[in-house]
Amino acid sequence: MLEKSSRVMVETCLESISENEDKINSMITVTAEDALRQADEADKAMEEGRWLGLLHGIPIAVKDNIETAGVRTTSGSVFFNDHVPNQNAAVVDRLFKAGAVMIGKASMHEFAFGIRSNNTVNPPCRNPWNVDRIPGGSSGGSGAAVAAGMCVGALGSDTGGSVRLPASINGISGLRPTHGRVPNHASTPVSASFDTIGPMARSVTDVARIFAVIAGYDSRDPWSINKPLLNFLPSLNDEIEGVKIGLPKSFYLENLNSDIEKLFHDAVNVLEGLGAEVVEIDVPGASEMQAWATILIYSDACAFHHDRLKNNKEKFSAQVFERMITGWSYTNVDYSNAMHARELWQRDLAKVFADVDIILSPTLPTLIPPVEEEKSLLEATKDATRNTYAGAFGKLPGLSIPCGFTSDGLPAGLQLEASWWNEPLLLKVGAAFQRVTNWHTYKPKMARI
Repeated sequence: MLEKSSRVMVETCLESISENEDKINSMITVTAEDALRQADEADKAMEEGRWLGLLHGIPIAVKDNIETAGVRTTSGSVFFNDHVPNQNAAVVDRLFKAGAVMIGKASMHEFAFGIRSNNTVNPPCRNPWNVDRIPGGSSGGSGAAVAAGMCVGALGSDTGGSVRLPASINGISGLRPTHGRVPNHASTPVSASFDTIGPMARSVTDVARIFAVIAGYDSRDPWSINKPLLNFLPSLNDEIEGVKIGLPKSFYLENLNSDIEKLFHDAVNVLEGLGAEVVEIDVPGASEMQAWATILIYSDACAFHHDRLKNNKEKFSAQVFERMITGWSYTNVDYSNAMHARELWQRDLAKVFADVDIILSPTLPTLIPPVEEEKSLLEATKDATRNTYAGAFGKLPGLSIPCGFTSDGLPAGLQLEASWWNEPLLLKVGAAFQRVTNWHTYKPKMARI
């Protein structure tokens, strides 16, 4: 993971930030002085024969809704413009314990509630492949920073697609873990029963290492589940012959952009060439799950931000306010019915995963939207999350990996979803795909690393 000294790597990342941050606005706070100090400590340890851990000396950006002691954490909102926590989130402590260097806090959509990564404390984030396109959201800053070479890895958070979509849109890899696998301690929520912090990097191998570091139970998060993660890294490069991959007959593969459809089927052929068994499957009810998930997510967001929405609505951007207060339109009966739908959906998913190991789909079924889009944030986010909400509603793990470029020269992503706690399988299949393809090695022109 670390090919040069940590100091050289961090200096290169900081130079990339200095040269390009005004173009893509991917970082809200840059911790240059601390990063250089941490890099020097990592290099000194290396000289002394001490290994600091899986992320020894690696520069990583942290999404700005994840608390960092002594470093401003805004959640992309002027409500928290001057918020400086006195604690680290559990995942940040785990990064440092594994030897990581924090390069800074990545931009995001305001309160993690949108696909565009616009917020009220920083200029709108842009896509490093084409600054006239969005970087995805809500973890768009994390995705853009990795793609632009401003860090090697990043943490994002995923409620209904907020790691997987920016990964796809920025041409990198990103994992949404099983809900409860990674603690959300000291991170600003959208919907606690959906939210999960997840790793992002160019390669699945790097994503796997970050995941191995941040996974694990933490009693401070009431949604954290004590499910031990075995050491899967030694088997990451095993063959995938016999892995059964399901192609949904409906919904996930409907109304795809023609470029996306071709890249998807090309990726299917690659996986078949690696020995995977590809079969068609029914995923009954998938088309209904985005609507059910929306009821829970929007209602939970309204509950968390209730006082702010009621008393200080002028501090919200108009589009986030408009989208979020949709949650007020749902009744307690709607919420109860959505919870019941989730129970039934998880049972249906268990039946699907009794027959296949992975559900495969395009991460984003459309071309990457432009920054200046006529659609409302509500409409744009609904369109983009069509293939990501259902898995999140079922609390599944999902991995997005690059699978090529569309005719407009922008990256596309392949989504792999597995049954609960099967992140190692997703990562093994993703790593196998990347051993025989090089899409993840492509970089925007501005990237130095």
